[in-house]
Amino acid sequence: MATTTESVSNGGGPVHEDKGETLRPDDLSEMLAAGTKDVHEKAENTQFVKDFLRGRIRRELFKLGAVALYYTYTAMEEEIEINKDHPHFAPLYFPSELHRHEALARDLEYFYGPEWKREISCSPATQRYVDRIHQVGQEYPALLVAHAYTRYMGDLSGGQVLKKVAQRALKLPPTGEGVEFYQFDAIDSAKAFKQLYRSRMNELELDAETKSSLVDEAVKAFQFNMEVFEELEEIGKTFQEEVSEDGMPIHGDTGGDISKCPYYASKMAASGGMAYACQLAMAILRHPTGQVLIATWFAVLAGLVAWYLM
Repeated sequence: MATTTESVSNGGGPVHEDKGETLRPDDLSEMLAAGTKDVHEKAENTQFVKDFLRGRIRRELFKLGAVALYYTYTAMEEEIEINKDHPHFAPLYFPSELHRHEALARDLEYFYGPEWKREISCSPATQRYVDRIHQVGQEYPALLVAHAYTRYMGDLSGGQVLKKVAQRALKLPPTGEGVEFYQFDAIDSAKAFKQLYRSRMNELELDAETKSSLVDEAVKAFQFNMEVFEELEEIGKTFQEEVSEDGMPIHGDTGGDISKCPYYASKMAASGGMAYACQLAMAILRHPTGQVLIATWFAVLAGLVAWYLM
């Protein structure tokens, strides 16, 4: 069968991806996808993530999430730089395409100002995550692959959707300030790059025991992420619910008008208000803002499905 290739740079000249690759169950990418499926689903179903996808994210909580990401990526990319020539990681070294800590620094400067480093601190859950990344980098460099896979592949899978949700919910500038973390300027095709990355993982010369350890470490990485989400959720409970002038809760960027919130219709249907929910649904479909929100929700679902097809 004829195959096609696509050129991607990794800082050492162009590399090419073979789109005709046939995957096997013992390929590392397949083992990681299968081994993390359950914990990945749990992570997606944490309340923090569900609220984010619905556009229910407060500015202060979003800022704290960016802080957690900054410390996490700074630690991971420090260890990646130290181990960039390690045979079990070198083929996955794509600093210009993937590294995120500088973009996160710009996002934090946008939110906190020029003295942002004095305004932030590493939370307990994030610190445990950071400590594990440093331990892995120093003692088990091959396991860095699990942490890179968990973070970077997830960012490439749903980053653009989350970027749009955040921009709309927080009324951020359309030019990208505050959400540079989600923008991979050096990657033209996220799908092609993910295929290349998985191919590189599958070519690593790893024995069965190391592959198994990588799956276990990827599960731990998801668990660390869930701990950060749960920590943010608890912090969010201390924030007062934002309300509009008429006393209605604000749902994302709906401006307090509950008829513009597609999730409220679902809630009404579940509680027995089917007729009212249908009326609301029709009103939403007729309203441009409602159409955009519904389109965004379907895009989110498509992004989640795409992850499992990676």
